[in-house]
Amino acid sequence: MQRENNRYGNTAAREKKPGMAGGSAAPDKSEGYFHNRDSPMKAKAGFDSQTWLLLIVSGLFAAANALSGTFVNVYLWKAKSDFALIGWFAFAHQVTMGLTFWLAGKWVKEHNKMHSLRLGVAVAALFYSIVLLLQQQAVEYVWLLGIVQGLSSGFFWLAFNVVYFEVTSADNRDRFNGWAGLLGSGAGMIAPWISGWLITRLPGTSGYRLIFAISLAVFVVGVVFSFFLKKRKVSGKYEWTHGYRSLTKRDGPWKRVFAALIAQGIREGVFGFLIGLMVYIATSNEMRIGNFSLVTSAVALVSFYVVGKWLKPAYRKWGMLTGVIMMIVVILPFFWRVNYTTLLLFGIGVALFIPLYTIPMTSSVFDIIGRDRESAEHRVEYVVLRELGLNFGRMFGTIVFIIVVSWTTAPAAINWLLLGVGSSPLLAWALMRNKLTHAQSGKSR
Repeated sequence: MQRENNRYGNTAAREKKPGMAGGSAAPDKSEGYFHNRDSPMKAKAGFDSQTWLLLIVSGLFAAANALSGTFVNVYLWKAKSDFALIGWFAFAHQVTMGLTFWLAGKWVKEHNKMHSLRLGVAVAALFYSIVLLLQQQAVEYVWLLGIVQGLSSGFFWLAFNVVYFEVTSADNRDRFNGWAGLLGSGAGMIAPWISGWLITRLPGTSGYRLIFAISLAVFVVGVVFSFFLKKRKVSGKYEWTHGYRSLTKRDGPWKRVFAALIAQGIREGVFGFLIGLMVYIATSNEMRIGNFSLVTSAVALVSFYVVGKWLKPAYRKWGMLTGVIMMIVVILPFFWRVNYTTLLLFGIGVALFIPLYTIPMTSSVFDIIGRDRESAEHRVEYVVLRELGLNFGRMFGTIVFIIVVSWTTAPAAINWLLLGVGSSPLLAWALMRNKLTHAQSGKSR
């Protein structure tokens, strides 16, 4: 086959039908996803209605989590001030999410992936229903809560990432990630501020119960919107060991990519729950968490828009390195003092530079998934492999956190932990640097 490493859409158009000699076979419209997937008109076109709808659903999911996500950890902390407890809650979430990805892959590939997406949103609503039911006793059920939240994340993000791959191409993937980051930042800017304001204005835990109830309602709205997403074609059988086989291929890209994803997950696993909690510990005021999110998300909103619009694949390598270095630099003020000011400086710095890191990383991995027809046909297995890598990293980072805080909670120890864990994106860049500008042309090495 000519130009074996061409992008999957163009490769599909050049393939010959089995048993036909010479010439180009007429395109098979039953191919669904592959049919006219990357025609010039498609590549140049903007987002279609399904792409925008997917962005809306993800925005609602982000908004509901932004309303309550950080405050769940604070809620548990106020009931029992124990870093390790918060760590185990996060660990249960991460383990369950990884298992859900792997097990639900068969359902998503062979049946209706939209059911998985809707179930993820519905289980998120169930999570907040359980928190409302347990109230102060929630701290005694952190493993249950972590498992339910992990199921929600697994079902939702598995289906979302597969559909995201199908509705985007290498030509507009950076733009989609920029819009997704922009919507997430917008939700992160407004929702936590509203939550902080309600919590501080209402007596006792009434504010917490109200924001958990609002989150539940937003998730229900997300389910309703998801029904307007079209049922997408399914093809092939789910191969349980395909990811493992991809990792054992000597000349394949996935060994390094998987290691890079683990490195990416190490930071996410700890910073995802610790920073908001540190803001509360430093201020003892939920409103300050809301203000922190308002400022940092406003910066991220602009940054994601600019990077998503202007960062081209040719600039990914050095753009990502710049983002990684600055994300490490902004941790250093903690060694001087940890207070609201240094936390805010850290938050603004990360918000400013993290799009330079996450957009190239995400786009490049999905470009590798779509580098040719055979790879794209196993998109579900590769999405599962990607998420397993991220979750292995998150679990590793969280276990390191639990070990450290079980030994000591001295500020110096926490600072060195943050610096060590926060430097893991540098390893991710080192592993991915030769794939960032060549992924979409199939030249990943």
